[in-house]
This record gives sequence, C-alpha cells and structure tokens, in this order.
Amino acid sequence: MDSTGLRRAYDEVLTEVDAGGFEPPGGRELSAEQIVAHLAANDELLGEATEAVLAGSPFAYYDLETVHRPQLDALVAEYGGLAGLATLLRATSQKLCALVDRLGPAAAQTPVDTRLHEDIDLRVDETLPWSRTLDLHTRVHLPKHLAQLRALRPELHAHRG
Repeated sequence: MDSTGLRRAYDEVLTEVDAGGFEPPGGRELSAEQIVAHLAANDELLGEATEAVLAGSPFAYYDLETVHRPQLDALVAEYGGLAGLATLLRATSQKLCALVDRLGPAAAQTPVDTRLHEDIDLRVDETLPWSRTLDLHTRVHLPKHLAQLRALRPELHAHRG
C-alpha cells in the first residue's frame, strides 16, 4: 500500500505544529499540545493494528475511544510541551507510514474491527478493510485536527471578526 497521501497529510500537520503561535482553546476544545499528543497516541494504535494485519492475526482491532484526555495530559507532561510532542509525532507517523508501505493488496483488505468516535462528524463502529480505516485517517481524521490547530491561531481569529 502506498503511504504518499498519508505522509503528505502528516507533513501538513507537522508544518502547522512547527509554526507554533497557538492560543489556549476555549471551552472543552483540545489544546495544540493535546491535539499532537492525541495524534501520536493514535499512531501507536494504528501501528499496533497494522502490525497485527502484517502478522496475519485474525484479531486485529483498532479503537480510538481508548485514548482519553488524562492520557493526553500525561503525554504532554512527559514530552515537555509542543516541541517534544512534535518530535514524538514525527517518530510515530514515520513508523506508521513505514508499516503502511509494507501492506500488500491482500493485507490492505484485511477486515479489522474499527471504533473511531470523535465528535459527531467522525463515527465508525464496524469491521472495515484496513485500507479503508487508513484512508479515513488520511482524508478525514488528520485534516480535522489540522483544522483544529489552525483555529487556535490568533491571526485566524482576527480575520473572522
């Protein structure tokens, strides 16, 4: 399976993270640090499922609902803020992309029990071909968090008013 689109999506997110200048979020929204921690933790889950698929395991399972805010806050503290988290995300995303590159056509079609619930706009609770879950991550999940990061920029708020 080709990871070109996935790599491009991560590059966009990491470029945004590297630009910095994020404001604290309002309400229950995630901070920039929490968003990056979420993506890195999610990469670990995607990597575990991809490794299971590559190993031919019939028990491949991907459940994003297992990542909660206290875990994100612990990652933020462990990595010392945005710069450390960006380094972590670079490592986890590169590992995931390398695993995706190893997926052949048959492995990419392996059915995986998938739970992906974020807000009301991204809800999956079914068995999907693994390539479809990876496609959702590339085309929906990463762009969603990229938009969240951009919304935390003060210059964007100034142009809205």
